[in-house]
Amino acid sequence: MNEPISVFVVDDHTLFRRGLVALLGLDEGLRVVGEAGDAGQALRLVGSLQPQVILLDNHLPGVLGVDAIAGLREAAPASRVVMLTVSEDGQDLAAALRHGAQGYLLKTIDGDLLSEAIRRAARGEPVVSPEMMGKLVAAFQSQGAPEAEAPAPAEEASPLSPREEEVLREIARGASNKEIARVLDIAETTVKIHVQHILRKLGLTSRVQAAVYASDRQRAEGFDLLSK
Repeated sequence: MNEPISVFVVDDHTLFRRGLVALLGLDEGLRVVGEAGDAGQALRLVGSLQPQVILLDNHLPGVLGVDAIAGLREAAPASRVVMLTVSEDGQDLAAALRHGAQGYLLKTIDGDLLSEAIRRAARGEPVVSPEMMGKLVAAFQSQGAPEAEAPAPAEEASPLSPREEEVLREIARGASNKEIARVLDIAETTVKIHVQHILRKLGLTSRVQAAVYASDRQRAEGFDLLSK
């Protein structure tokens, strides 16, 4: 059997943090190896614990979580930092990704979806709450963040196949490979192949860039790509 994914929780609200630790403890595929109530304590602990995933609140005593990301990644280079916050502000989301966060999730997320997001983050996949995807695109378009900029869509015909177009729309909604497979009634391995082809054909390197590309093309073509 595979070893459980090691998780470290950083949140200053003791009740929420302990509840989250208890919730994650119900999943045999996850193992909470430590917790902290502030960024300083987290920095002291993650260096020795080296968790695979760090769940980080943005509003911590004395410092914003996004400002602690660089230090956490330096202390634990292999750790994936995922923001888990109440903030639905697009600028907070953009700042987190610019600072190196693997994802940005809202605290309203369902427990099962949180567990799946942790697994995806541990595999190196970006994870963003679906309701934040539109704000993600808007934030990066306004700021021009290099990490998430996608090449401007060409006016020529799309290089994507009809099925790849469908997969792209689901990526833009923030769907995981498993969710896309269920919606399109295809195998998850097939979805992975489509995603690889989409990124290669469009000259992109991440799902976030694909979402930005989709939004740019929507604006250029004057129709709602995401609602098709």
